[in-house]
Amino acid sequence: MDVRDATTEDVDEIRRVATESLRASYGHAIDEETIAAAVEKWYSTDWLTKALGDEQEVFVLAVEDGSVVGFAQSEISDGRETVGYLDWLHVVPEHRGGGIGSQLLARLRQELVAAGVDRLEGRVLTENEEGVAFYDEQGFSEVGERTVEIRGQAFSERVFTTFLDGEEETDSGLARRQTDDETTVYVAYDESMRGSDSPFFAVYLDEEQTKRYGWMCGADESFDVAIDTMERLECNACGNRRKPVRWDAAYL
Repeated sequence: MDVRDATTEDVDEIRRVATESLRASYGHAIDEETIAAAVEKWYSTDWLTKALGDEQEVFVLAVEDGSVVGFAQSEISDGRETVGYLDWLHVVPEHRGGGIGSQLLARLRQELVAAGVDRLEGRVLTENEEGVAFYDEQGFSEVGERTVEIRGQAFSERVFTTFLDGEEETDSGLARRQTDDETTVYVAYDESMRGSDSPFFAVYLDEEQTKRYGWMCGADESFDVAIDTMERLECNACGNRRKPVRWDAAYL
C-alpha cells in the first residue's frame, strides 16, 4: 500500500471513498439524502480542486492496487498556537481494521509537524462508534462535546485533541488572563473553534472549567466575541469569524 499526497487527478476517487465511508459510518443515523448533500458540499470538483492547491490544507491518500482506499484531510489554522483541524479521515468499509487509518494519521502528523503545527484536533459524531474508538486508540484526549444540527435533527459531536511536539501535556493547558473590565478568566488553548483568520479559544471563569465565560479570538486575543444560538462566532474587534465545518446544518 502507498500513502501519498493527493492531487487534482484523484478528485473522482476521493468523492467515491467519501461516499462509501460516510454511508458505512453514519448510514444508521443519517439519511442518504443528507450524506449525498455532504459529499456534494465538501467534495465537489471545484471545492477539491481549490483545497488541493491550498497551502493551508494537508490531504493524503492511501492507495492499494491502483485504487484509493482511504484519505485524511486537515486544515492548518494559525494564531496563538497553530492548529491542524482533522476534518475527515475516511477508509472504505472493506479495508477497515487493517491499519490504514493509523498509517494515514501517521503521514498526516508528519506533514503537520513539518508545517509547524502545535496541536491536532478532530471531531466525530457520537453515533460513529468506530471513529470514537479510533481517536481513543491513537492517544487523543477528549476535551469537549457539542450538539450539532443536521437538517433539523440534533446530534452529539465529541471533540478530541493531541499535541504534536512529542511531549506529554502535563498541565491543564489553561492560561489566566484579565478582560478589559478586569474579570479574571481562563483560556483553554486545547478547546477551539476554527476561524476565518485564526482559531477561537474557549474561555472559563474557573480553573475547573465549569463556568463558561465565552470565547477569545486567536487573531488579536480579544474577548469581544459575539455568539448566537447556533454557535456562530465573530470577533467584534477584527472581524475574524467561525468557519463552517462538516455537518453544520446551514451549509448542507
